[in-house]
Amino acid sequence: MNIKQAKEQIKNAITAYFTRDESGEYLVPTERQRPVFLIGPPGIGKTAIMEQIAAEMGVGLLSYSMTHHTRQSALGLPVIRHKKYKGLECEISEYTMSEIIASVYDLMEETGVQEGILFLDEINCVSETLAPIMLQFLQYKVFGRHKVPDGWIVVTAGNPPEYNNSVREFDIVTWDRLKRIDVEADYGVWKEYAWAKGLHPAVLTYLEIKKDHFYKVESTVDGKAFVTARGWEDLSQMIRLYEMHGIKADEFLISQYIQNKSIAKSFALYYDLFLKYQSDYQVAKILDGKASGVILTRARDARFDERLSLIGLLLDSVKEEVRHVILTEKSLTQLMLQLRDYKKKLTDPKADAYEIIQAMMDTVRESLAAGKKAGSLTADDMTCSRRVLHFLDTMVRQMRPQIPSAEAFALVKKEFDGQVAMLKESARRTSAHLENMFGFLEKVFADGGQEMLIVVTELTANTYTAGFISKFGCDAYFRHNKDLLVFDREKEIRDALDDLGI
Repeated sequence: MNIKQAKEQIKNAITAYFTRDESGEYLVPTERQRPVFLIGPPGIGKTAIMEQIAAEMGVGLLSYSMTHHTRQSALGLPVIRHKKYKGLECEISEYTMSEIIASVYDLMEETGVQEGILFLDEINCVSETLAPIMLQFLQYKVFGRHKVPDGWIVVTAGNPPEYNNSVREFDIVTWDRLKRIDVEADYGVWKEYAWAKGLHPAVLTYLEIKKDHFYKVESTVDGKAFVTARGWEDLSQMIRLYEMHGIKADEFLISQYIQNKSIAKSFALYYDLFLKYQSDYQVAKILDGKASGVILTRARDARFDERLSLIGLLLDSVKEEVRHVILTEKSLTQLMLQLRDYKKKLTDPKADAYEIIQAMMDTVRESLAAGKKAGSLTADDMTCSRRVLHFLDTMVRQMRPQIPSAEAFALVKKEFDGQVAMLKESARRTSAHLENMFGFLEKVFADGGQEMLIVVTELTANTYTAGFISKFGCDAYFRHNKDLLVFDREKEIRDALDDLGI
């Protein structure tokens, strides 16, 4: 199955394992819960989906790579205890708590999160001395004498032996204690993730043209040559950072992430072309509805790969604007709840407006730190919390101790209303840019075609743009989406008639 299907399987298993009876006890005791074992090629997102699952389900996440552990760190160290049995005094050896189990308890105490996922990576690469202990753990959820706390689900992962020389083959006894999920690389599924994650448009448009370059592992005279989804994502982030600092991302950089010489060279050549398109097409003017006749003519006459690059540039710019609007709106919604509470507290005659807002900052800061440590917050959640924190900090800087409550709230309300006004203007401008993008593309691709299908599909698949269009509308999007739905339905009917031989 693909990584998206695997993610749903794991979420369903967690939902089932977290089910309680009327007395609050888990219906499936911890020792009876089969650990999930994700097995698949390296770099396809096994670790990434665990972070997503924890954040989406609001549970904790603790990750360990088992190749970094020895028998002592997993099991605990032996210590001598003095015991007395039926009058007989003796010295016996016991084990201290496992580092892994102790870390779960530490996370629970530090963050307050009582349910979570213990993710153990590369469990089929453990040393020979650790292998029996791992088998005991998979069956009973214990390291030595210490058990995984109730409410913590065990998920494991590993690579098939053809990708890792250190892999130990599991026997039937071990497999019979696991929920095995085989995962394969899938470009279509990864592309949804990549668009939502905001990967560099050069990477996305290149892979749209060269889908066979998405994931490849092969043996050469120089050793293994490979390209993975993780490699493309990490390269994308580095290219954006290089561009922020005006540094050219060249073939030397690209080959550090895309460890297949021919593919690295191919992408380096494409990236140079992409930069030229970025300069030539003047995306800002297109989105402002001021594209020149020269740009229109060039786009009409362009080859398919150049058209894809142009679409990628336009979508990347629009999506960044949309993401800003969506996150700003989400931040202001959270802030509004905080300010309602602030206003309520100010009704107390003894209230100190300055101290109250400082206490609110402390609460937000502590909640953010705990959620970040536990892994129970999404990246967007953390961004919004930081924006709320920044707003409150700005207010504190403008206030003074013993400030009258009415004056304090008037100051806060004025600043908040200003933020709302800027949000509305930003949403209006982004809506205009969306319409202008469609207007330009309609002139270039008069017959719609595959290019318009790509645009509508990407806007639909992206969480931010789909949410923005649903809230603020976009006539051109709905018009083209309707046309494409009719086209798809006609194609389904034609295919069905062909199957019937009519």
